[in-house]
Amino acid sequence: MAFNGHYELHSQVNFAPFMKAIGLSDNLIEQGKDRKSTSEIVETGDHFKIIVTTGSQVLVNEFTIGEETEIESPTGEKVKAVINRDGKNKLVAKIQNITSVTEVTGDQLTNTMTVGDIVYKRISKRIS
Repeated sequence: MAFNGHYELHSQVNFAPFMKAIGLSDNLIEQGKDRKSTSEIVETGDHFKIIVTTGSQVLVNEFTIGEETEIESPTGEKVKAVINRDGKNKLVAKIQNITSVTEVTGDQLTNTMTVGDIVYKRISKRIS
């Protein structure tokens, strides 16, 4: 149950280059770069529900570790993916051409997404 909690985005690195690489328009990148974001993670055994709220946009993804599921990608597309656990505090997914690693260390949630040679990192702090 390492992931359970509410997190607030604290910092991010390479937002614009990553979003451009996955096909978002310059206008959408500009609108999203300074938005506040919160995440709620509910972990029940191997089942996860992740709710990310950015401004008025709410993204909800549910999955079970090791099972193929349909999730919404960062571009808004519905795609098939399998999310796996690496140890007790790390989730790894391959979503189209994006590799996503989410890790909890203490009260910090770090999501690192890689496409090609561009690495985008989101660091959030647990708020409850």
